[in-house]
Amino acid sequence: MLKFNYVVLSIFLLFGCKKKDPELKQSSKPNIIFLLTDDQRWDALGATGNTILKTPNIDELAEEGQLYMNSYVTTSICMVSRASILSGQYESKHGINDFFTSFTKEDFDSTYPALLKKNGYRTGFVGKYGVGNPKDQPKEAFNFWAVTPLHQPNYENKDKDGNYIHYTELLSQHIDEFLNGANEKPFCLSVSFKSPHSQDGDPRQFIPNPKYADHYKNDIIPLPETANPIYWDALPDFFHSDENIARQRWKLRFETQEKYQESVKNYYRLITGVDDAVAKLREELKEKGLDKNTIIIFMGDNGFYLGEHGLAGKWFGHEESIRVPLIVYDPRHKPSKSKVENIGLNIDIAPTILGYAGVDKPAGMQGIDLSKKNNSRQDFFYEHTFEGSPKLPKVEGVVSPTTKYMIYIEHGYEELFDLIKDSNETKNLVSDPNYKQLLETQRRRYQVLKLEVKK
Repeated sequence: MLKFNYVVLSIFLLFGCKKKDPELKQSSKPNIIFLLTDDQRWDALGATGNTILKTPNIDELAEEGQLYMNSYVTTSICMVSRASILSGQYESKHGINDFFTSFTKEDFDSTYPALLKKNGYRTGFVGKYGVGNPKDQPKEAFNFWAVTPLHQPNYENKDKDGNYIHYTELLSQHIDEFLNGANEKPFCLSVSFKSPHSQDGDPRQFIPNPKYADHYKNDIIPLPETANPIYWDALPDFFHSDENIARQRWKLRFETQEKYQESVKNYYRLITGVDDAVAKLREELKEKGLDKNTIIIFMGDNGFYLGEHGLAGKWFGHEESIRVPLIVYDPRHKPSKSKVENIGLNIDIAPTILGYAGVDKPAGMQGIDLSKKNNSRQDFFYEHTFEGSPKLPKVEGVVSPTTKYMIYIEHGYEELFDLIKDSNETKNLVSDPNYKQLLETQRRRYQVLKLEVKK
């Protein structure tokens, strides 16, 4: 009988008391997950004031971490912004300004994933890569790679059994695959959602998972103030071209009240899908005992017009286009405050991730490490030079939380906005004598920054 009890006790100790939590095996260095959404504007979250869109899981991440109240991209178009995120550089520095220019091997070796892998991290990339020619995708540079070879993934897919699966859910499966391979090495996983980007070329435009069809069904989305045609009419003449891509897409998505309601609701439904994916990710981390040592950073790759100024898409310098959500969640430290007023930029992602990993950033990185208390940035340089007029007029300028100066460089057309008094950017102050001194200050600042970003 004693022998039997000894055997039972041994089995119990071996299996019943075996720690499920692998945390003790984890490196002292943190794991890092970077979540990137596609075309999600700053106010498309409950945490940033949207009262219709429901994002409880991302909101919880913001409450437990730090939500940047002034977060922007330095160029509002996917391929440039993604190159800036990976490299920590402005477009003027990394030089990627179209859909087919890829990183050279030398340049990619200075991106955050390459540097982390070199320093002992297990790295993965899931979703839309979005930089350069698809044939040049750096699959071999990662330990785990689940990326479509297309410039733009398709929302509607088939799983291994031939059943329908939405792209956002497919990415959740890939995330699980990566996490199932977690070991004693620290990891960095970059997850790039397609949502809430449109499906270009498809008349439906925004294609959410059918299971969200009833979400927002009974809501009426209010039109923004600047959807009034007077604000489209107020844009300079070179905007008023049949070739203007932003106007073409406005007609496709927002020209009628019916189109507007359908487009915005489906845009919201796509974000709801991402919110559920964030919930699933956090559950997986907790189940695997990885949650207490895994930093999560959440950002949008650029903003998005929802009919403001009679426009659709992104590209130009308005807040709707350049301002994005940014959340930094570090479970190891409770932040002193959950809302951060300092400016956070897409070029800050790479140095911030490297900082958390204890890896020195290369001299060529122009962003700053947001985890350090040395963010004294007051403004930044904005540039968008893809295509050009009449399709997408080129624009550059200087942005701060209070003031914005933009110049359409092909036409010499200037804009100056006082964002404190005019947050919707409805009154161009260039000709206002009361703002003459500010205009001259912003012109000088523009010239200084234009040279600095190329260094």
